[in-house]
Formats: sequence, C-alpha cells, structure tokens
Amino acid sequence: MRVNLREVLQKKILIGDGAIGTFLYQKGFPVGISYEELNLESPDVIRDVHLRYIEAGAQLIETNTFSANYDKLSKFGLEDKVASINRAGVRIAKEALNGQGYVVGAAGSIRAGKRSDISKSKLGYYFEEQVTALLDEGVDGILLETFYDVEELLIALRSVRKQSDLPVICQFAIDDIGRTLDSYTMPEAFSILHGEGADVIGFNCRTGPNAIMRAMESVSDLGIPMSVFPNAGIADFVDGEVRYGASAEYFGQTAVRFADLSARIIGGCCGTTPEHIKAIAEALATYIPPVLPPLDEEALHARDEINSSFEPANQNGKIRTEPTIVDLVKERHTVIVELDPPRDLDIERFLKGAKCLKAAGVDALTLADNSLAVTRMSNMALGYLVKEQTGMRPLIHIACRDRNLIGTQSHLMGFDALGIDHVLAVTGDPARFGDLPGASSVYDMTSFEIIRMIKQLNDGIAFSGKPLKQKADFVVGAAFNPNVKYLEKAVQRLEKKIAAGADYIMTQPVYDKELIVALKEATKHLDIPIFIGIMPLASGRNAEYLHNEVPGIQLSDEVRQRMAGLEGEEGRAMGTKIAKELLEVAMEHFNGIYIMTPFMFYGMSEELTKFVWEKSGHIMEKKGSLQL
Repeated sequence: MRVNLREVLQKKILIGDGAIGTFLYQKGFPVGISYEELNLESPDVIRDVHLRYIEAGAQLIETNTFSANYDKLSKFGLEDKVASINRAGVRIAKEALNGQGYVVGAAGSIRAGKRSDISKSKLGYYFEEQVTALLDEGVDGILLETFYDVEELLIALRSVRKQSDLPVICQFAIDDIGRTLDSYTMPEAFSILHGEGADVIGFNCRTGPNAIMRAMESVSDLGIPMSVFPNAGIADFVDGEVRYGASAEYFGQTAVRFADLSARIIGGCCGTTPEHIKAIAEALATYIPPVLPPLDEEALHARDEINSSFEPANQNGKIRTEPTIVDLVKERHTVIVELDPPRDLDIERFLKGAKCLKAAGVDALTLADNSLAVTRMSNMALGYLVKEQTGMRPLIHIACRDRNLIGTQSHLMGFDALGIDHVLAVTGDPARFGDLPGASSVYDMTSFEIIRMIKQLNDGIAFSGKPLKQKADFVVGAAFNPNVKYLEKAVQRLEKKIAAGADYIMTQPVYDKELIVALKEATKHLDIPIFIGIMPLASGRNAEYLHNEVPGIQLSDEVRQRMAGLEGEEGRAMGTKIAKELLEVAMEHFNGIYIMTPFMFYGMSEELTKFVWEKSGHIMEKKGSLQL
C-alpha cells in the first residue's frame, strides 16, 4: 500500500514537476487560449506533458487545473465546465503516473491580475467549487499556488479544510528580492497558514531560485516543511518569443541548497522543462534530508496577535495639509483651468501662463494627456514643475489609450511619489486620429475600470490584486459629455462612473445656457460635485472646427452666428464675452467651474477666472442677504 503523502513528506524529499503552460507555449500552443480546456479537447497532449516530467524524475504531479475556476474560465465561456475540466485534469495525471507517484490538485489565485473587488464570499464559492471537483476525482492532496496575499490564500485553504483532511500545500508568489507583497512578515504569514491547517508552505512563480532562497532563509527556523517551484529566471522576449535564461544545470545546483533549507517538495514553474526537473532529480538522488527542527510554537502562536481582518495597513503616513478640490467646491465656487502641455520642447510660455493663472487665483491647473491623440510633453513632468515653481495644485489627466496596465500603474505610482494626487480618468481619443496615426491605441481598460483601479491603489492594492506596502491618496475625477441628444442616458453612464469611485466630474465645454440649466436638473440627485466646462472661442474658424470636427463638443446656432467671420483680437473678445455669459448661468447652478484655455491664450482664462471671483462675490452677497 502506498504511503500517505503527508507521511512521506516527513521522511523524504519529493521531486515536483515543471511548467505546463509555458511548456505548451514552447510546443506551439498560442497565448490567449484556455490551456485547462485541453483536458477535455486534447487530453493526450496534457498526458504527454505529464509523462515527460515523470520520465525526468518527477514524483509529484500537478493537475492541469491552475486556472480552472469559474472566474477564469468565464473569460472563455467555459464557466459551466468547472467540474468536468477539473475532474478530467485529475484523471489524466493519475493515468500518466499509473500509481507510481502522487497527484495534487492545483488551484491558483483568482485575484492575481485582477481587481480586488471580488467579494470574499464569491472567492470562497469559486474555490470550493473547484476543490470539490478535484477531491471527488481522488487527488492525493491540494496545491494552492501563486498567491500574493494571506487573505485570499486563507479563503482557499479554508475551502479545502471544510471538505477534506488531505494534505494541503500553500504557495506564495514573491517579488525579485524575496518578499511577499502583503502587510505581513514572512514568518507571520507562514504561522497563520500553518495554524489554519497548511501542511507544507512555500513559493512558486514570479522569480527564480535566488529570491526564493532568500525568502526561505527568513522562515527556515520555524520547522514548517516547505515547497519550492521557482521560475527558470526572468522571462525575456527574444525574436518574438518568450524565453527563460536559467539553465537546467543551475537548477540542479540550487536544488541541494533548497533541500538544506527544509524544502520537502522541489520542482519548477514558468520556463522550466523536463531537463530542469531531470537536473533536480539527479542532484538529489543520494541526498539525505536533514531532520526538521521542532516547531517553534511561540512563532506559530504569533498569528493570534495578527488583526483578523487581514486589511493591509495604511503605512504611508500622509497627512493632507490643504483641502482637496472636492472639499473646496462644497464650500465655494472653485476654478480649474486647463493649460495644454506644449507640442515641442520649449516650456517657457507654458510656465509663464501657469504663473499668471496662479496669480489670478486658480484653484488647480489641469493638464491633458495628449488630447486628441496629438503628441505633447509629459503632463507628469509639467505637473511636477507647476507644483514646485508656482505652488499651484496640478490636476493630471490619465488616458486609457497610451499605456497598458503595467504602464498605467507605474505612471500612477510615479504621481504618488511626486505628491500629485488629483487626477482625471479619461478614455482618450484613438491614436489613428492624431499626429502619429501609425501608433497603437492600447485601451487595456475602460474609463470605468481605470477609476476603479486608481481607487484600488487608495486601498493599498495593486492592479494585480497584490497588497502594496502603502496606500495612495488619489482624488479621482471622471469626464462627462452633456452635448448629447439624450441627456438622461448620458447621466446614467455618469452614474456608473460614480459607482466605480469617481470623486468629482468635469464636463466637456458647454455653449448653451439652457443645457446648463437642464444639466443641473438632470444631475440634482448626484452627491458629487460637477465642474462645468467653459472654453472661450478664439475665432469664427475655431468655432466651426470645434462644432464640426471635435468629438464631444457642440455649439449652439446662436454662438456660431455671433462668432462667424471674427478673427484675431476681435474673435477672442467675442469668445470671452460669450464665455462670461455662460459663466453667469453656470455659477448660479454649480460651484465647480472648469475653464479650458484655447491655443495657449492664457490671458483669456486669466480674465475669465477674475470674472468668476468678481461674480462669486456678488452671488455670496446675494445669498447672504437672503439668509438674513
């Protein structure tokens, strides 16, 4: 009779298998398909992968079920096949082993690479559904792998322990210097999981052997059996292919060092092949594992001192020294002015304009993110210069068009480091309409998703769902276009942005007094401030261009007639006059004013800002007299 997996791990080291996904990729299976579906569609392919690793010396085989949960399978329309895919994965692995080793049912993190707004109850349901199928088909144990935070791993572990006393292996993914991205120390994380019933705890994915070794050193004295499945180094993209650099020989050398640090299961993750596993098996063929030290009960009981909520602590220590735009606009009229970054390398005029607007009393200077897909200087760089050289608050636009998820989070982390905490999330005009029509439009996210992601950083959670060491403190705005045929539908879309986490709204420019009044009525039920967009026209041609060619802008017939044929100073004077008339109506109904500067004519925005303060004083006097 075979020895129980839990018992065998007390006596010897088991050789694990290597990567399935990257191995299939190397064999020509494309990225973007469900490799787990191959359990049903191409079982011979998966069986052959298992056999290759078994022939190389693997004694413990993971089922091809890493992403076989409802959430991940739903991307491929396979959510109704959770049970059949998992059960098939177990059968294939058991057939390949033919009783000569151990099969562990693999279940991976659901939050990794996603928002963290999946509820705990939903996570519990997804894990329980998958684990039930794995257990029903007769696995020797469960492997919970590639988790980034204690909370989710605990949810998964408890879903197993509700149903079975089989051995459970829990594995974290760590960064390249050996840390979990969580609010716990490594010993605390291990102690919590061991106390909840994890038999083996270890590391896999994301990094190579070196970082995992450093992480192991911090917990080796706890006496908890460990498992390690490192990547074959860091992935590189060469000649259109993903490649990993760590050799099989190197894996053989590190296997002995892993064993010395109490590893009881040693295998490989992304980029590893049967050659890597063969090298591990050969290196450990005559290895006699050391006796594990007694469990450090004091360290294990440390979990009782940990906050049971598992919420990452806010360690950034940031204290606001001035009110936010949202705070200001609740108390008084508040002016945001947009000044476009330059299209060349000369920033002298831009900074001169910023200083002029600061002197006029502007509350925030907002900078677009390559508006209309036209290449301009980085608004992050200019925002920092505005903050440092004028003392004015920068409010930075972030477009979904230009950066993927990685670049967007990196961009926002940079804002946080620079102390820029007011942002406006926008979709961004398609690149094909700009000055570089051959450029790609990324659009990894919608405007709704980027708002959620930014607010997620405020909770101390990265886009991937991994906890960060600090919390950001962004005030997030959303764009709104009221120049539509059906205002009610536009407001419904706006409500979704508010539900996603928007703190304030900035509208496209409005050129119709009646629309301003209608907008107030249509949004009176909303509890966040709205900044009405006012952009003075510079000429008759400018008016016709905006009305006919720029998405989201619509001029009234009256405004177009008044601007017709006017150019130069005469055109700007009429544009300013019209803007003041619009401002009078806007200020009666909204505290938030958003002035857009045309063609760097910041003198027009300066004049309009001064008009707002003059008009605001009269309004306050009028309100005061009514109160008396």
